[in-house]
Amino acid sequence: FIALEQEFGVGTTDDVQVVVDGDVSSADTRSAVERLAVDMRENRAFRQVATDVYPGRRLAVIEAIPAGDSRDDRALAAVRQLRETEIPGARVLVTGETAESIDYFALTDRWLPILIAFVLSLSFILLTIAFRSIVVPATAILLNLLSVGAAYGALILVFQKGVGNELFGFQQVDFIEAWVPLFLFAVLFGLSMDYTVFLLSRIRERYVQTGDNDFAVAHGIGSTARLITGAALIIIAVFSGFALG
Repeated sequence: FIALEQEFGVGTTDDVQVVVDGDVSSADTRSAVERLAVDMRENRAFRQVATDVYPGRRLAVIEAIPAGDSRDDRALAAVRQLRETEIPGARVLVTGETAESIDYFALTDRWLPILIAFVLSLSFILLTIAFRSIVVPATAILLNLLSVGAAYGALILVFQKGVGNELFGFQQVDFIEAWVPLFLFAVLFGLSMDYTVFLLSRIRERYVQTGDNDFAVAHGIGSTARLITGAALIIIAVFSGFALG
């Protein structure tokens, strides 16, 4: 394992491909491609740099393997630097798993705030219509966001910081997959808002009947506690299977 780690690095070994699209038969472009390949060989973030030139297709391809994991910080920084490379008379394109991760990060950074704003706005509008109130929807959304934030905190604490991960046999990792926060927000906010509406509906029904706020709250919680707790236990049982996998 030590020999394998020293020769090939650790983690995934997906290659990085630099495609130079242009007149690679010209001396200037060919020289620039060779300089780029030399720079990549001297960069300790890459291993096994190989160059192929296809003059008939006006292409040159430089392939390399990241020295460590293809999605660690060093590989990401090296690919970002490659994408800033300029060759006169040609386009420099970089692909591979590392580049895909960078593109995915950019995509989620752009759309995640939009998605969250859309979900919160639509939830607020629907709850306002349903309960004829502004305070109730705002409170419900804030409390649900609090639960989602707590889940994010637990995720970082257990899987990145390694606090208590050994209790359930979880592995400590250097980073969280980029799709996880979006997936968690959609699932957790949807589930928690679902049972929030269920609880608030019982409270509002009793309040309309009696006009007593304290009694309505107590009745709503008391009449839905077993059902919501039972549903939560079912969800825990189901998702524990995903977690252990």
